[in-house]
Amino acid sequence: MKNRRIFLQKAGLSALALNLTPLKPLWALNDGKLMHVTEDKPLRVAIMGLGSYGTRVAQAMKDCKRAKLVGVISGTPSKVEAWQKEYNIPAKNCYNYDTYHQIKDNPDIDAVYVITPNGLHKEHTLGVAKAGKHVICEKPMAVNAKEGKEMVDACQAAGVQLLVGYRMHFEANTQEVIKMQMNGDFGKVLFFQGLSGFIIGDPTQWRLNYELSGGGAMMDIGIYSINGARYMIGEEPIWVTAQETKNDPVKFKEGVDETIQFQLGFPGGAVASCLSTYSMNNLDKFFLNGNKGFAEMQPSTGYGPIQGRTHKGPLSNPHVTHQTTQMDEMAAIILDGKKPLVPVDGVEGLRDLVIIDAIYQAVKTGEKVSLV
Repeated sequence: MKNRRIFLQKAGLSALALNLTPLKPLWALNDGKLMHVTEDKPLRVAIMGLGSYGTRVAQAMKDCKRAKLVGVISGTPSKVEAWQKEYNIPAKNCYNYDTYHQIKDNPDIDAVYVITPNGLHKEHTLGVAKAGKHVICEKPMAVNAKEGKEMVDACQAAGVQLLVGYRMHFEANTQEVIKMQMNGDFGKVLFFQGLSGFIIGDPTQWRLNYELSGGGAMMDIGIYSINGARYMIGEEPIWVTAQETKNDPVKFKEGVDETIQFQLGFPGGAVASCLSTYSMNNLDKFFLNGNKGFAEMQPSTGYGPIQGRTHKGPLSNPHVTHQTTQMDEMAAIILDGKKPLVPVDGVEGLRDLVIIDAIYQAVKTGEKVSLV
């Protein structure tokens, strides 16, 4: 009886120790390969560009498990001071656009999230890569494919990863539709419709400045329909046609598109019909049709919740702040080598830029532009 009591006491202490010290997996399967997992290590991120979207990302990162905001880069001292207080950021991790190259000597920063205007993405990405830090760049990755290719090449040469802020690639309802398409639930995909747009306000903002934006609605919101067509159809387009409508040439100056309708053709026979605009609300809709079923989502790319249904019923995954999920998943990609369901790397960003270039060419020439 005494021996039994001692055994139970030891067993109880062992169980208590297990409860107090959760076991963390050191290895995991990723794409059929055994990968080492560093779950206790966060991805330490500095945000470059402290505007409205940078603030949204920072707020979302408060709930991250794998990513941590540790630094800021801004040209506005008052913003830096406010962020230091809000997010408990040490002064040694604060930089401006003249000094951010010094992050090369800061071992406490792993990656920089570039959330500056489109026209500055290349310059800032190349600077961060040269400093030896991983880059997360907001979409569109650049203002054209030429710049995008330079960014991909520079990050590869520097031995750092380049990821693009495609938050929808990690959203649960979106992933459910993508998985259904991959599993053949829609049968042969025949048609995709993407409607992306809103009425833009302040005419003096950088999004309506060609030098900073690289375009208009297409660069800001139309890219959602381009990228959505690709991941929902599951193929790369082989041709594009496009038509532009501009009703307010004062607000939308030369090179800044107001509304573009564009069509994409895919090798399997599917066609996408899409709209990108800065002059209409009540859009943000995706529709996918196959010979065995359909999926419709509205809103389809807003900050959430994403809503929709398929021929099998409603999409009902719980809403999680997109940027929280995105940053945790990107931490797993960088730290653990995790392979995402849909790529978010620089090559993925470059593919969208090639299509955008072709859309602008089609608008200018009125002709069908081949993508192969």
